[in-house]
Amino acid sequence: MGKRYVSIWFPQLATDCFSLRNTGLRKIPFVLRSPVHGRMIITAANAPAQQSGIYPGMALADARVIEPSLQVMDDRPGLNEKILQRIAAWCIRFTPVAAVDPPDGLLLDATGCAHLWRGDANYLKDIIRKIHAKGFSSRAAMADTIGAAWAVARSVKGSVVIPPGKHIDALVSLPPEMLRLDATIVERLHKLGLTRIQNLVAMPRAALRRRFGPQLIERLNHAFGTAEEFIQPVYPPRSYEERLPCLEPILRIEGVTIALDRLLEALCKKLNQEGKGIRSALFTGHRTDGRTVQVDITTLSPSLNFKHLVHLFELKFPTFEPGPGIELFLLEATKVETYLPVQQEAWKESTAFNRTALSELADRLAGKLGSQAISRYLPDEHYWPERSFKKAASLHEQSTTTWRLDQPRPIELLPSPERIEVTAPIPDYPPMMFRYKGKLHKIIKADGPERIEQEWWIQEGRHRDYYTVEDEAGARYWLFRSGHYDAEKTYDWFIHGFFA
Repeated sequence: MGKRYVSIWFPQLATDCFSLRNTGLRKIPFVLRSPVHGRMIITAANAPAQQSGIYPGMALADARVIEPSLQVMDDRPGLNEKILQRIAAWCIRFTPVAAVDPPDGLLLDATGCAHLWRGDANYLKDIIRKIHAKGFSSRAAMADTIGAAWAVARSVKGSVVIPPGKHIDALVSLPPEMLRLDATIVERLHKLGLTRIQNLVAMPRAALRRRFGPQLIERLNHAFGTAEEFIQPVYPPRSYEERLPCLEPILRIEGVTIALDRLLEALCKKLNQEGKGIRSALFTGHRTDGRTVQVDITTLSPSLNFKHLVHLFELKFPTFEPGPGIELFLLEATKVETYLPVQQEAWKESTAFNRTALSELADRLAGKLGSQAISRYLPDEHYWPERSFKKAASLHEQSTTTWRLDQPRPIELLPSPERIEVTAPIPDYPPMMFRYKGKLHKIIKADGPERIEQEWWIQEGRHRDYYTVEDEAGARYWLFRSGHYDAEKTYDWFIHGFFA
């Protein structure tokens, strides 16, 4: 498949932006001004002003002589760049590769896109129609090279499609300034009578290089396609993304579901070929009013289960508002991992965490309750209880150490120990009773102490003497004394966990 590019030119970009806020400026001569060396110079002029003979670069005083009723506003530095960035981001509806072409244009890599609009002509026509609907005047051309598209867009009114392989024929009759050359080179070419690109084609390249420098040769090669030219997109293409433009805006959630099915099927097929599975994905709808709506999902293990993934998205569809209509759908796998299909038979599973059904159940629960509601923990190599475990990234993450089994540990560990009031007899004896959250607990059984020292390479502080105790109701707790037992009672007692 040959390359195809679209160049879009905005002849009155800055003035169109001001006219969007004040529509009355469209029908009257209107210019933007900026001070240059002590004089007010016109930096942009709308179509009625140009029809009166007023152009950018003209002194404002001279323009007022030509058109006394001329409307003038101060130019805003950097305005064109901001507008082009926003329009380029909006053009993602037509191609994943859209780039800014300063000072007043855009470039689109349309390779493989036009067939979704049933041909190049319909594709280009739809782009221009929607840009005009936004309030911007523009011209556009489509060709095999960026240089040819750029030249034709600025030479011919309207939108022009150069058939594949015909870009050289479209270029030869144009003036050399359409090659995007510096003004000094263009001036020298005209002085020598080289007023058409076809005059340059017949001349030896070595002579052109000696006389005009390497830029002329480079631009000729780019325009004719003998050297490849690259563009810098506003959004770099993503590795695992599928897109679905819509000829008509989608207004109902049933249409959204159909779009998701098509995109997810294509994405899963691509990932399966590469041995990858989805860990997180983002489904985006670009609406006709310029807004975007998104829903995302995460899975605890890599998945290519089509029905399961669709169900996870559908759980969040109530927040997906099509609004006035969606004209582009994007589905991106934001995180992927190596996917190895596993046996589904229970007797071939090594652990319960390898069961696909368990992983998918956890995904559904996380979709309804939030991802923070589902967690798995692994042991970590620390003595200090708060650091002795860590949250696993997935159900399949392997532990680097083993759980400590030589001493009892509570099922529920408080995030931070909580201070309690304790009655204890003599040093190293367990407490007789304690008060926690206003309730008094009488201890009938106790075991300890187990001393746990601070990890001095991480932090310094008092050691802890832990006791496992049981109250009169049969509930069991994990208590500790912070520091040595002394007569001044500089130590404190805390509760740290609960046993089953």
